[in-house]
Amino acid sequence: MEFHHITVLLKETVDGVVKDPSGTYVDCTLGGAGHSAFLLGMLSEKGKLVGFDQDPLAIKNAQDKFKGDPRVHLVNRNFESLEESLKSLELLPVQGILFDLGVSSPQLDEAERGFSYMQDAELDMRMNPQNPLSAKVLVNEGKAEELAEILWKYGEEKWSKRIVEFIVEARKQKPIETTGELVDIIKKAIPAGARREGPHPAKRTFQALRIAVNDELGVLERALDQVIRCLAPGGRVGVITFHSLEDRIVKEKMNSWLGRCTCPPVFPVCQCGAKAMARLVHRKPILPSPQEVDANPRARSAKLRIAEKL
Repeated sequence: MEFHHITVLLKETVDGVVKDPSGTYVDCTLGGAGHSAFLLGMLSEKGKLVGFDQDPLAIKNAQDKFKGDPRVHLVNRNFESLEESLKSLELLPVQGILFDLGVSSPQLDEAERGFSYMQDAELDMRMNPQNPLSAKVLVNEGKAEELAEILWKYGEEKWSKRIVEFIVEARKQKPIETTGELVDIIKKAIPAGARREGPHPAKRTFQALRIAVNDELGVLERALDQVIRCLAPGGRVGVITFHSLEDRIVKEKMNSWLGRCTCPPVFPVCQCGAKAMARLVHRKPILPSPQEVDANPRARSAKLRIAEKL
């Protein structure tokens, strides 16, 4: 498969993170290597780029793209291993880290990956093919209460309980094997009037299952906890999010680095010892331009936040 991916907020992200052309930078979400290629073009011969991706296809694509450039180090692991991997490569501290969250276009577009509700394929949704938990396993073996919570929490699906009721009834007859079968079940569960408005009726359910299968929010929180330790003073981190759950985690984590006192107002003197570790480069997130959204509708919900270590 050709690994074609339209990179979102490309210049804004790289310009916001790269300040020293001879520094070491980390692309935690290599994907189609759009950010990495642009970033590499800004580095000097002394600069280094580390690219993380748990998808072997993305690593293979980057190997072909960069053709043995000695400045490039590729890591076929989840970015949850950020600090450990950089330490083993003896590249700590680094001058910049970027995250472009969510599913890359090839994963969405290639039917056999099982991410898309628009194409019939085996239920999968694993970013890492070695992950033992697939969407098929989750849908067919997950407890009804857990599935309903996943759809509500990660998809904000108001019909979550009804959809799960239909899933449970369907899997009693036979295992739910494909994305098409799941879409049909969701359509039957959601009343016709509700299906006429808004996005595709399966969109929220598929998003929720994908997040759960890949533990996306847990991985993000654990990786962000490592960022400040990995950055050199003055180093920057840029994070692109695509939905409110991710953005809330990033916003709260960056705010926690600002050193604001968390003591109750009744305390006469600060007891929490809050100390600023970073500053926000922009008070509000950077959004894609109307021109970028027109060219790439998937960019519509993107938000970029950048922080700098003190």
